[in-house]
Formats: sequence, structure tokens, C-alpha cells
Amino acid sequence: MPTLPVSRRTILAGAAIAGAMTQIRQAAAETKEVLTPAAATDISSLPRVKVKLVDPPFVHEHEQVATGGPKVVEFEMTIIEKKITLDDSGATYWASTFNGTVPGPLMVVHEGDYVELTLINPDTNELMHNIDFHSSTGALGGGALTQVNPGEKTVLRWKATKPGVFVYHCAPPGMVAWHVVSGMNGVIMVLPRDGLKGREGEPVKYDKVYYVGEQDFYVPRDEAGNWKQYDSPGESYEDVLAVMRTLTPTHVVFNGAVGALTGDNAMTAKVGETVAFIHGQANRDTRPHLIGGHGDYVWATGKFNNPPERGLETWFIPGGTAGLMVYTFEQPGIYAYVNHNLIEAFELGAAAHVVVEGEWNDDLMMQVLAPGPI
Repeated sequence: MPTLPVSRRTILAGAAIAGAMTQIRQAAAETKEVLTPAAATDISSLPRVKVKLVDPPFVHEHEQVATGGPKVVEFEMTIIEKKITLDDSGATYWASTFNGTVPGPLMVVHEGDYVELTLINPDTNELMHNIDFHSSTGALGGGALTQVNPGEKTVLRWKATKPGVFVYHCAPPGMVAWHVVSGMNGVIMVLPRDGLKGREGEPVKYDKVYYVGEQDFYVPRDEAGNWKQYDSPGESYEDVLAVMRTLTPTHVVFNGAVGALTGDNAMTAKVGETVAFIHGQANRDTRPHLIGGHGDYVWATGKFNNPPERGLETWFIPGGTAGLMVYTFEQPGIYAYVNHNLIEAFELGAAAHVVVEGEWNDDLMMQVLAPGPI
């Protein structure tokens, strides 16, 4: 018989699959009683809603206050491995993505709803993938139940019992960090059925919502200092892992690339509009700051059973967490929304813009004397 050629990426993929399957079988055996409830919940009478996801920074249509009782909310996401460009210096990266975007799309449901996700891994991909919902209840966040090889799909259903904004991400055994820093993460928002509330129980509503996914990338360089290029995710693995182990990212960006939320892609608002900003970081701590504005209501760790903080200048979001800030714009202009580690914002890319239209209010700020000779 002829000998088939074996590439490094084939070995990598095979090792990942073999290791993953071993751990999955072990986990399934150890949790058999948990995975097989004594009595399944009958949800056949609940209404079903199919949601069409949209690309970040936008969010699909949703109710801020739920109408009626719990629902089964159906989502579908396709895993796409693709090469992306990070900046204009020639840096590229083999990203693993949910639905082709970094971050993956934001999903919105209400407390008490059932989330039913169809996860598809096309046969055009190279790697095994899965999904871990920080918002779900169950070992590994559904990760052990959603392992899909190329050419497979799976359906996972879980009940949204914890209100807040939460990270989700890919978490294949042995390769969790690599998949997360390859862009395979996103956010889900579980709203209280009666909507957001302030410290005194006052309703907190927003006119529009934006979704910012902060991502750290680790791009290898060659001996001459040039960005290295690869033909597949597997071929980049060993070099990327070496950069990851330095704990020093080459890029820290919003929504997948330097400048992804500036210029023509800037977020927009009007004076008087209340805007919600959802910010996720699946791997590293971050400190969002709106230059020229404030966090009127801030759930920095994103959990709506806790009262929001008020009037913050900067808020801290731990790695592996999503946060929510709500602000009503009072002045027009271009606002910078940044990670207030300013090195990461201005040198590595973690910056966005919000272009706000409206009438200027001199009472809030005015130029008393224009710059001129002393």
C-alpha cells in the first residue's frame, strides 16, 4: 500500500481529537447521573422563537422587558476558521470564529428562557471545536456536550437562570487558550424579565446598544522581525503557542482588528440618546473608559442581581467576564472609547470612537480663550 503524506497540521488535528475524545468519554462517564436526569422537563408547550444573529458591534432585535412567559430561544452558529488582517502593517492571524466574526455574535434572552443552540462545524474546517457558556449551569458550561469535529453539528439546550452579561468561548481539551486567543469567544446577555433596574429600583432603558469584544492576539515574527504567515491554523500552532507563553500580546484590539470601530466603522449616537455598551474580554483584564463621558449605570462584572455603580470614569472587567455600561450623551463630538491601559489602547489597538450629533451646551463646557500668544 502507498504511504500517505502526513503534515504537521494533520498530526496536530489528530492529537487534539484523540485527546479530546479521551477526556470527553471520561467526563461523560463521571457525570452520567448528572447528564441523565430522573425526569426530563417538558417544554413542549413553550413558544419557540428563532433569532437571526447579527455581526458585532450590533445586536439582534430584542425586548428589554419580556412579553409573556419563558420561551425556547433558538440560535444557530457556524464555526469558521479564516485568516484575518489585524492592522496595516501586514500582521495576519488564523482566527477561529463563531459565525465568522471576532468576537462571536451577541445573543440576548431573558431570565427563565431556554437557550437552544445549533452549533455547526463545516467539513471545510481543520479543527475540533465546542462551546462553553459561562451563563449556563452544568459541568464545563456545555463544553463536553458540544464537541464537534469538522463535518458535524450538535444542538445544546440550557436554561438561563442567572441574569447578566456573560462570556462564551470555545474550550476544546488541551487547546482552550489557543482557541480563545484565536478569537473564538463572544457574549450572551440574560436580561431580567422586567428589564434592567437601578439601585433604587428605577427602570434603566437604552435607545441603542453596542457590543465591543476586546481580543488579545499573539502573532509570531521571524528572525528578521517580520510577521510570519501560515497556510492553516494548525501550521501556526507551535509558533503562536510560544508567543502566548510570553504573556505579551502583539495586538489588543476591539472587534477583531485595529480600527475596527473607528472612522467609517465608528459607533454613533445623538445628544439625549441613552446607549448601552456591552464589553467582553474572554482572556485578560481590561479597564473600559469613555473619554468625555461617564458610566451612568455600570455593571462592571455584568451581573444584574447586583446593583449598578453610578457615574464611573473607568470600570474594571476581569478576564473571562463581560460588563455593561449605560450612558446618556449630553454633548456632541467624537468620543474615544478605550481600554484605559493607554499603552494597549494607543500602541496595541484597543480603541474605538463614538460619533455623537447634536447641539453644543456651553454650560457644560466652553472655550473661554482660544489658544494664542501668551
